[in-house]
Amino acid sequence: MIRTLYAVLMAFISSAFVLSAIAQENEPFNYLDIFDTEFASDPQISPDGNRIVYVRNKFDIMTDKRYTNLWIIDYDGSGHRALTSGKNNNRSPRWSPGGDRLVYVSGEEGTAQIFVRWMDTGQTASITNLTESPGNITWSPDGKWIAFTKRVSVEKSSIAKIPPAPGGAEWSSPWKVIDHPGYKRDGAGFLESGYTHIFIVSAEGGAPRQITSGDYNHNNPVWAPDGNELIFSANRGDDPVRDPNDTHIFEIDVETGELKQLTNGRGPHNNPRVSPDGRMIAYTGYEDRFTGYQRTKLYIMNRDDSDLREVDIDLDRDVQNVRWASGGRGLYFQYDDRGNTRLAYTGLNGSVTNLAENIGGTSFGRPYPGGSYTVAENGRFAFTMTGPYHPADIAAGQHPGQSGISRLTSLNENLFKARTLGEVEEIWYPSFYDGRDIHGWIIYPPGFDPEKKYPLILEIHGGPYTNYGPRFTPELQLMASQGYVVLYTNPRGSTSYGEEFAAWINHNYPSEDYDDLMSGIDFMLVKGFINERELFITGGSGGGVLTSWSIGKTDRFAAAVVTKPVINWYSFVLTADIYPFFTKYWFPAMPWEDPEHYLEYSPISLVGNVTTPAMVMTGEEDYRTPMSESEQYYQALQLQKVESVLVRVPDAAHFIAARPANLIRKVAHITGWFDRYREQE
Repeated sequence: MIRTLYAVLMAFISSAFVLSAIAQENEPFNYLDIFDTEFASDPQISPDGNRIVYVRNKFDIMTDKRYTNLWIIDYDGSGHRALTSGKNNNRSPRWSPGGDRLVYVSGEEGTAQIFVRWMDTGQTASITNLTESPGNITWSPDGKWIAFTKRVSVEKSSIAKIPPAPGGAEWSSPWKVIDHPGYKRDGAGFLESGYTHIFIVSAEGGAPRQITSGDYNHNNPVWAPDGNELIFSANRGDDPVRDPNDTHIFEIDVETGELKQLTNGRGPHNNPRVSPDGRMIAYTGYEDRFTGYQRTKLYIMNRDDSDLREVDIDLDRDVQNVRWASGGRGLYFQYDDRGNTRLAYTGLNGSVTNLAENIGGTSFGRPYPGGSYTVAENGRFAFTMTGPYHPADIAAGQHPGQSGISRLTSLNENLFKARTLGEVEEIWYPSFYDGRDIHGWIIYPPGFDPEKKYPLILEIHGGPYTNYGPRFTPELQLMASQGYVVLYTNPRGSTSYGEEFAAWINHNYPSEDYDDLMSGIDFMLVKGFINERELFITGGSGGGVLTSWSIGKTDRFAAAVVTKPVINWYSFVLTADIYPFFTKYWFPAMPWEDPEHYLEYSPISLVGNVTTPAMVMTGEEDYRTPMSESEQYYQALQLQKVESVLVRVPDAAHFIAARPANLIRKVAHITGWFDRYREQE
């Protein structure tokens, strides 16, 4: 529903905002508080529903790293205590079917290995000696075996025959010869040839046994209830790297290795889940139309690959993280709705019951979606809960017969008692492009006084197919603590508002999402407490695209910070790590087949219009939006004699703020640049 008149009226009314002259009793949230902030992730409820193990994340100021340990808490909130401690990065806890043991991954022995903990005695033992980190850990139904995935290297063929260096000689480093298309990945760097395979290992230790084979990646293994088969997803097509989305569901006999493909037609088919009786498989996917965004749907099929059908849930939203209910009567799933992540239950007929909201808080930095849940056999569930004023905590509930949600932890209660966070307000406003309602949030600086004038930062999310929401965001809270009003929104192209809204930008990005953003600026100016000469704009990745695009179309901003952007779509798709996906799904043709289309939507095409002082910031190890994109933009700005600086972040990949000191430096550089262009009192 378009609420144009209502939104405009509310803009006037909100000048008398309820926050009027908040008394600031405590210090604002500050940079060093990042190292004292903790969050929960990966909650695993025991099979009987009585205990919850989760991963507790904290930051170390001396090493500038995040460390993870396992904690346990009872369903009623009692018995909260640590299972592991130290700096070994313990993660991925999984209960045995009987609830008597816990398997997890730990770096305690120097490299990531699989450990088992006996819950009655607290004794632990590593059961592997792996050279590659394990993932996707899952118990067999009888508790005797553990399946997992890991990467297996493939020996490369040699081209040059090089004589050995003489003893004691110091020759230059060996050359890197690349002969496969998927040769690099952001966050991992340059990859050796290899593929992800499924293994099983005895729960009592011993040598792992490889179950899958071939030059393919295999993911998300789950056991059949009889323990004789594993069901998983994989792209085993003729050219899976260049055709990355055509995944299917497979079943493999653990003893014989006999492989059976269960799905047909065009994928993707992902995340299989086997019903408790072993007769049905649920999975998520869609029939690929080769566009940038399609809604992920829920499907059910019989194990013999018959009677495939879509579960016709009445939600125009992406279905995620599916789990069967006890007895196979229905399914639990997550979905994002208007920037809020929810847990829901559906019967096999598609009737939906919402069970919980505000799932998330694990995307530490900006207010992106995230978080997870698990469900016990009796319908008790645990999940990570967030909100505007706290990162992820552990919460729990019951289905059916739910009597409400209980928040079990408050990991940052003591810290936030001594800090004043910026108040967060939800807003809707009309886009001047077509009157469509656009959703957003305002963070007010601590001590906000509506009678004063404030500078405004518009902060734009990346993706672009994702969403912001009312989730704790240290980056934006730190901006507000510097005296800025911060606006963040979900322009068209964002998920959680339906397929039509997200798919608007298919082969059309950036476009009218720019109008949605500028309408948000106009909405804020009507409120009366924003200084129209102190408007600032920033965003990362897709937000960097829209920031550079915006300052090419308007000079209303006093300064901009363009973070890890795409500036030239032609060069981007030929240098980014997952280039086979971008060329196939984000554009109607290869760049040399339709160069005009690539240029039409590239911010470089507008650089001649730019007069706004701009900082450009990117990680030097960013392989998603490579440094060459930022260098093009900076050098173009310099040729135009636009005030500009290039900030290169050493040893950083696309997620610049992966290390806490970089999160601090990122915000400090953004607000420091904007401070230069504030009006001097």
